Amino acid sequence: MRFVAAVLILSSMSAVACAQGAGSTTTHTTTHRPTAHVPRLTVPDDPKATQGLIAVGSMPAATGASSPLYTLRFVDLKVGTGELARTSAPGAVVFYTVHYTGWLTNGTKFDSSVDRNEPFVFPQGLKRVITAWDTGFEGMRVGGKRRLIVPYQLAYGAIGHPPDIPAKADMIFDVELLGQGDTPQPVLPTPVGAPAATAAPQVQPAPASPTPPSRPEEHQE
Repeated sequence: MRFVAAVLILSSMSAVACAQGAGSTTTHTTTHRPTAHVPRLTVPDDPKATQGLIAVGSMPAATGASSPLYTLRFVDLKVGTGELARTSAPGAVVFYTVHYTGWLTNGTKFDSSVDRNEPFVFPQGLKRVITAWDTGFEGMRVGGKRRLIVPYQLAYGAIGHPPDIPAKADMIFDVELLGQGDTPQPVLPTPVGAPAATAAPQVQPAPASPTPPSRPEEHQE
């Protein structure tokens, strides 16, 4: 009897399960979203990426990744429309006329030609200024403005420039290339609204007076 009862209970449970399964329906929906074709971008190899690492001539290869010690960084605040900044060459020195403002990394302003309204002129590439300035104008055009983020190694070095520049001080410069020329004389842009320079009119020389004829000698009787 117990066996029959157990069979009846199992049969009842199976019937209930079948009824529940018949009353429920599971639907699976697959959504296909159109995907635009994205072309693969080909990044050209940097020829300098392996410079100094691969074997060339009598130089053996170096194993490992290269790491920079310090780097001059910049942000172009305004792209100029004038001529491209030139560089000095033997026998042909280029002088830059610039405005600048310098800060320490804590925001302390230590110098500004803008505040004094005195543009600064220096010869490019002759080490008359900090290294960052000799190289930091490369690629600029006249009229452009750039922020230079300078590590201390390219500024005043480990000693600094007391009392204004502490030791090992990284620096920030906002520079503007006003002009460039072949002499130390400032080259400044023409103020907006100023009349364009016109060539002076040429003065025609007065006609020369005719040379009086030589006086004839008197006839002697």
